Amino acid sequence: MPAPGPTASRILAKLATVTDSGNSVAPRHLLLLVAITLVWGFNLIAAVEGVRQLPPLTFAFLRFAVVAVLLLPLLRFHRGAMGAMVSAALLAGGLHFGLLFVGLSTAVSVSSVAIASQLGVPFATLLSVALLGERIRWRRWCGIALAFAGVIVMGFDPRIFSNWQSLSLVVLSAFIGALGLIAIKKLQGFGALELQAWLSLISVPLLLALAWVFEGPPLEAAMRAPMSAWLSVLYTAIGASLFAHSSFYYLIRRYPVTSLAPMTTLSPVFSVMFATTLLHDPLSTRIIAGGILTVAGVAIVTLREGRIAEAAS
Repeated sequence: MPAPGPTASRILAKLATVTDSGNSVAPRHLLLLVAITLVWGFNLIAAVEGVRQLPPLTFAFLRFAVVAVLLLPLLRFHRGAMGAMVSAALLAGGLHFGLLFVGLSTAVSVSSVAIASQLGVPFATLLSVALLGERIRWRRWCGIALAFAGVIVMGFDPRIFSNWQSLSLVVLSAFIGALGLIAIKKLQGFGALELQAWLSLISVPLLLALAWVFEGPPLEAAMRAPMSAWLSVLYTAIGASLFAHSSFYYLIRRYPVTSLAPMTTLSPVFSVMFATTLLHDPLSTRIIAGGILTVAGVAIVTLREGRIAEAAS
């Protein structure tokens, strides 16, 4: 990803500007938002370390098991909604992350995974049109086209093209995660942490079964894993899932989506920065160009949907 500094500066300036509408983000909350995107950005790097030390489905199982144990006291049974919750959890939880980690475990470019995983946003928009009857106008269509064009451009990088199965799994993961998001939108009465608790608890048996079938007994692998693998599990569970997602939900309740959405697009930029500096992930011209197109498209879709949501509220 080329020189993220100026882009970050422009976004920070936009968020920090005081407006007459009172929608500007307070400095302490702006710092929290930066911390959230940094945690999300590093999450992929932690996951890479995890899937290098543990089989990917086993890693996903352990991640959800940790979250489920920590949030167990928050679980409440919602009569009439649990069937929908099971569907949402299997899609947005176990299947989405299982495919993502399997794709990541065989990826030749971590940067490409960081970028392709952002397709969940345009996928969710398209599914909202197909399944919920939502109507979208030309700006979001352009954003969707840009996002997919970016992944196509990136996919023709020779290194990635020779290992197309990995990128395909990441794209499939984004699609299934978007299906899960549509299912989650239909749920009522669940708090943010309780939702994470149910997603994790329901995903645990699925991932346990898949890991056992395709990778062998996951608990045996967990017991043999080095401390670095467990630190990766704890980071993805506590840092990315509990801290980052809960903190973002805290900000969403206080500010319009359009005040927060631009910063979220920095998450894949941070992932690419970490991948290139810490993992020495090579960047080609195609990956850079595809990354710019995809992040720009996701930003357009996210901002436009935020404005529509605010206008409807």
